[in-house]
Amino acid sequence: MHRTLAITGMTCEHCARTVEVAFNALPGVHAAVSYPARRAQVDLTDDADEAALFGALRAKGYDAHALDADPASAEPPAAVGGDGDGLHIAVIGSGSGAFAAAIRATEAGARVTLIESGEVIGGTCVNVGCVPSKIQIRVAQLAQHQRENPFDGLADHAPAIDRPRIAAQQRARVAELRQSKYQKILNDNPAITMRRGRARFENTHTLIIDTPESSQERLVVDRVLIATGASPALPSIRGLAQTPYWTSDEAVFSQATPAHLLVIGSSVVAVEQAQAFARLGSKVTMLARSTLLSSEDPALGAGLAEAFRAEGIDLREHTQTSTALFESGQFILETSAGAIRGDRLLVATGRAPNTRDLGLDRVGVETDERGAIVVDACLRTHAETIYATGDCTTLPQFVYVAAAGGTRAAINMTGGHAELDLSAMPAVIFTDPQVATVGLDAQQARERGIATETRTLGLEHVPRALANFETRGFVKLIAEAGSHRLIGAQILAPEAGEMIQTAVLAIHTGMTVEALGDLLFPYLVHVEALKLCAQTFTKNVEQLSCCAG
Repeated sequence: MHRTLAITGMTCEHCARTVEVAFNALPGVHAAVSYPARRAQVDLTDDADEAALFGALRAKGYDAHALDADPASAEPPAAVGGDGDGLHIAVIGSGSGAFAAAIRATEAGARVTLIESGEVIGGTCVNVGCVPSKIQIRVAQLAQHQRENPFDGLADHAPAIDRPRIAAQQRARVAELRQSKYQKILNDNPAITMRRGRARFENTHTLIIDTPESSQERLVVDRVLIATGASPALPSIRGLAQTPYWTSDEAVFSQATPAHLLVIGSSVVAVEQAQAFARLGSKVTMLARSTLLSSEDPALGAGLAEAFRAEGIDLREHTQTSTALFESGQFILETSAGAIRGDRLLVATGRAPNTRDLGLDRVGVETDERGAIVVDACLRTHAETIYATGDCTTLPQFVYVAAAGGTRAAINMTGGHAELDLSAMPAVIFTDPQVATVGLDAQQARERGIATETRTLGLEHVPRALANFETRGFVKLIAEAGSHRLIGAQILAPEAGEMIQTAVLAIHTGMTVEALGDLLFPYLVHVEALKLCAQTFTKNVEQLSCCAG
């Protein structure tokens, strides 16, 4: 009996020889393998075990499918790749992680096929996340400054807000960035091609693509990167799915300001959107199952809650929602604090990985209870030739983590070695005041058995905050006891996002708080708060003059 097999995963002549030796070691098998053709010609005696061929192949990290299958079987999908020279990588998704990987892989000489199931490329960040939401937040901040400012001689006035024009400006900037940062790369890099459709695994080296034209294509590749992102998750609330609720995807482009917005959630998206809508003119009621920012240092959530309530946001912590109804243009929520009504409902309770329809169980890719793909520091899954990055994985859901993961995955897929180090990963929440963190908080350090020393500096001790008449917030630094090495920072301040990178660099380089306090900082900048807080480990800042060295 003769078989012709298409071999996937081979990247050189050595691979072909490895496959050939593995086949010929089996009883009753004689094989010849061609690397240029990516084919194996296999002769089997009557007593040979055909299934053992595929077992031996997969044990070496390769895969195959028969090209001379039973003619009575269904016609296979058309092959659209995998037979050219050089390493061929498929990337499922087209967001920041996908493009970062594609760019780096082509720099190493690989060919890349991007597969996108959505209508537009670019992923969450540019289309419905970071970019449009930060525009909305900035508009809301400027509106608030017009409505209320801290200076005696500057008159307050009600802002004139044209939501349709704001939404149009958002969409224009999104389109501009999608063209310049994504489509232009596709246009200018011939080693990257794009295929439209929904991908799923047939085996570790073969993807089936269900195209928009309702056809199927088979893509045979050497490596696969999964970068499918995440989508808004829905909590288990009776009746919610039958209501016209918003997720952040819809809310961020809203062309109208709701009279009364209900927000379910208490983390990043919930707090950013709640404050933005309140500043744009909505009455806002927030329903938090626990406390605000419950996964962060408690002082951060408490400080932000105080700021929210000062702005008139009705924040209801420790409030569970059991039922949602929509009647006569009104949302009615049954909660542990009674019934609450509003004319719009934003559900912002996190994002769920887009992994359900990929056929991961077929190729041995493991996921956690949320469906997030488990990866190691090299972005490898439990399947040898399959990698993953971004919000579809167990990594933190930040665009820069996805991109960094994509770059490192590409290095590893093309024969190099790179690991993703998250020990000094910054995080920013763009409320006002902003929330920014890096490293460990005091509780996390205790859980790891690290003895710490902690100092907190209120912004009333920071000259820039005093000059701005805006002293809400604080800086907290966490140092390892004994060594005084900085291991964490938590900031609640108007410019926390700009301040945190100094703490990132200090942690990354192993600085002590004494060394941080000795650095020269420019005067009358918010980041000087880090220097002043570092000095409180050994000094009383109330006894220092301005710009004390």
